[in-house]
Amino acid sequence: MIEAILFDLDDTLLGNDMEMFLPGYFMLLGNHANRLLDKERFLQELMAGTQAMIVNTDTAVSNRDVFWQTFQQRTGLDPDALEPFFDQFYREIFPRLKSTTRKRPLAHPLVETCFAQGLKVVIATNPLFPARAIEERLAWAGVPVTEFDYDLVTTYENMHATKPNPAYYAEILDRIDCLPESALMVGDDWKNDIIPAAGLGMAAYWISANGGKPPSTDLLIGYGTLESLWEQVQTGRLGALA
Repeated sequence: MIEAILFDLDDTLLGNDMEMFLPGYFMLLGNHANRLLDKERFLQELMAGTQAMIVNTDTAVSNRDVFWQTFQQRTGLDPDALEPFFDQFYREIFPRLKSTTRKRPLAHPLVETCFAQGLKVVIATNPLFPARAIEERLAWAGVPVTEFDYDLVTTYENMHATKPNPAYYAEILDRIDCLPESALMVGDDWKNDIIPAAGLGMAAYWISANGGKPPSTDLLIGYGTLESLWEQVQTGRLGALA
């Protein structure tokens, strides 16, 4: 029986083509940081810190600490002085990127129905961003934290691994006190969402783009659009699928 549902964010609850989003993000953040470091140098160090989070296997250290330790070692800049500077970016400038994303009308009723049915609901987005950036994107998707009391929203502050490390999913399950067989992962990314979740024994539902077929059906309890998943949840067929 499914007790918890984990939703990926980008290209699952929120239409967000990274080929459009990331160039704009890097341009705005690089311009904002130009007073600290040359733009090209800053972006190199940003990517180095991000990669350090992705490859980190020490689950005693938060993703945030991995990022800033790497950034400080490579630049000599003090994270305590930089974090307020970047918080300003996510508060005042990051919202401009909303125009590169697309709201999916079924995201809100789907999340609302999951809560109404008593499911634990987790936003299982890759925790490479601070909470403010992830909460902003949830607002763009029409499922803000001000409206929904999620059991967990994964951010770089509160997680100790990233996708596709199975430790990321194991930490979520531990935090929400749920067995793998009682949890469903919903996502569009086969490598990051489906393979590691299914590998832990979780159920998995693949969100397909434009009616596409999954690489395999062996790891899935189903696939389709948000609309098709919402119909499954509404009619109580989710448990039967699992």
